[in-house]
Amino acid sequence: MHVIHPLKPIYDQNSYILILGSMPSVISREKNFYYANTQNRFWPIMENLFNVKLNSNEDKINFLLTHNIALWDTIKSCDITASSDASIKNIKPNDINSLIKKTNIEYIFCTGKKSYDIFNKYIKCDKKVFLLPSPSSANATFNLAKLIASYQIIKDILEENTPTT
Repeated sequence: MHVIHPLKPIYDQNSYILILGSMPSVISREKNFYYANTQNRFWPIMENLFNVKLNSNEDKINFLLTHNIALWDTIKSCDITASSDASIKNIKPNDINSLIKKTNIEYIFCTGKKSYDIFNKYIKCDKKVFLLPSPSSANATFNLAKLIASYQIIKDILEENTPTT
């Protein structure tokens, strides 16, 4: 099935870190929000790292902007079967550089190998790019505690590098 990315990036001019997935899951597309599948562990990771409770999409947006985090995906459109990253073909990437130019982004984190591989294949920029394990429940190698430990680098960088506004 050919899918066009339905979500706008979440960011403002103060965004310092960019977190990139690959393509929203079927559930995220239906619910029109990032990581909307309750089985995905992205939001529980953020809640644990930052000791917050994110009950609504508005809470999540406010959290991201308050912490200078931008959220988007590497893919603008592709052919995909259900929500399977392994099935992704015929990729058209998002214009990540246009987002970077509007912000203070210095660090980019890709949530999963597919996002990371797509970023490295299609996007050229001078920012530091890191691969994080996928928060998807399909990633059985990493339990929530291991994911939180892996994502700790985001909080560490934010604490060490207060962006100028």
